[in-house]
Amino acid sequence: MEFVKDILKGSLVGVANIIPGVSGGTMAVSMGIYDKLITAVTHIFKDFKKSLRILLPIVIGAVLGIGILAFVIKWLFANYPVQTNLLFIGLIVGGLPVIWKKTKEQRITAGAIVAFLVFLAIVILFPIFGNGTGTEVILTPGIGMFLKLIVVGIIAAATMVIPGVSGSMMLMILGYYNPILNTITGFISSAADLDTAGMMSYVWILIPFGIGVVVGIFAIAKFVEYVFEHAPAIAYCAILGLIVGSPIAILAMAQITSLTLMTVLTSVIAFLLGCVIALKLGE
Repeated sequence: MEFVKDILKGSLVGVANIIPGVSGGTMAVSMGIYDKLITAVTHIFKDFKKSLRILLPIVIGAVLGIGILAFVIKWLFANYPVQTNLLFIGLIVGGLPVIWKKTKEQRITAGAIVAFLVFLAIVILFPIFGNGTGTEVILTPGIGMFLKLIVVGIIAAATMVIPGVSGSMMLMILGYYNPILNTITGFISSAADLDTAGMMSYVWILIPFGIGVVVGIFAIAKFVEYVFEHAPAIAYCAILGLIVGSPIAILAMAQITSLTLMTVLTSVIAFLLGCVIALKLGE
């Protein structure tokens, strides 16, 4: 049962990572798996079996979330953007009790309060730089692009791991969001059609990007673990600031133009549903 719950949690983290404005790290905190996820990554070589038991269901869920639910989420955002955004806000807000409980266990200092305010401001202001107006990159085969994709993968992974910072938004700023997303969905569609030639046409993009993602996750996980060990109060207050600011950032990215009574009612239901899911999975 716990294995299945972790798969569900991982799928939500995976989906969050592909939505601009939504943080996979924040979703991991909301699901109550952030701490053990970081520990499993940083200790995978020291305690391989234990780390694998933790990582396996979460990774399976994340892959399913990105590979299968990506199509569903794209459809929901295209047809019900307000309700879908409120669902994710509910998922984030529902995880607040978990991080608030851990924050209260720490001795709150002036530095911790400053960290809360600084990171709250960062996540609120971040959408200003991610308005999607940047020129999209054209992916062309070559050693230069191979190396660029590794660097982009490192940047994307690092921002995905940090709660409150949207890796997808960073990719959008860099101009790689749609090219990478189209590559992933194209690869999946080719695999579903058993089109080997089609799959291979995307592999040269996915391999360097995947290498960068793995390197980025390990690098930032080590840093996060160090901060939690040496300054836990500052770390938890910073994450609290990121989580509190995330709903504001998501709404800023939503670009809501008009609302009807039915939209408001269904959005409230979606928000409450997200809260309940987060509370249940975070138990």
